[in-house]
Amino acid sequence: MANRLTLHYKTYIIMGIVSLCIKREMVAQAGRIPEGDLRALNKEIVMTKSGYAAVEAELEQLKTVKRKEVAEKIKVARGYGDLSENSEYDEAKNEQGMLESRIAELEKMLKHARVLDSTEIDSSVVSVGSHVKIQDEDGDTDEYDITGSTEADPLNGRISDESPVGAALLGHSAGDKVEITLPTGAVVMYEVLEVGRADI
Repeated sequence: MANRLTLHYKTYIIMGIVSLCIKREMVAQAGRIPEGDLRALNKEIVMTKSGYAAVEAELEQLKTVKRKEVAEKIKVARGYGDLSENSEYDEAKNEQGMLESRIAELEKMLKHARVLDSTEIDSSVVSVGSHVKIQDEDGDTDEYDITGSTEADPLNGRISDESPVGAALLGHSAGDKVEITLPTGAVVMYEVLEVGRADI
């Protein structure tokens, strides 16, 4: 059972990457974010100060630098002649579609973001902003920071409050036993050993 959650999250991430690639291809063809994603982004998004700043920085870079680069690619590709048989132009337009999709996504995130104040975090109960140490039935332990979905990085111990493990741990305190159903269908029992404030 050792490292079971780590293996689970590696599978979870691979599935997520495949899904993201498919979604981005759809965006490139449609030139917009799918309506379901826009609705999902309308809910409040909890972010740390550093996470909010990172989103702002990415948005600024895309709008001031990347847009110019893509516009130049399109301009150059137009000079190659017939657009109906111009693969460079098609690639540049697809890149533009994905770029504008990402910009719209980031703007939505910032619009609905709530920056987490460390004073809001109850160090005795698992919530966004918590650092949690858990133990499985074999005595193996794992430690995680609970974050909002935009800052999750499972392989580095940062899991989303919307993930199966993060969602199951919310509201629990040290000493609680928590039953967690993984996406694979496996059900595992963990004990919460420690709860504190994450360094995020």
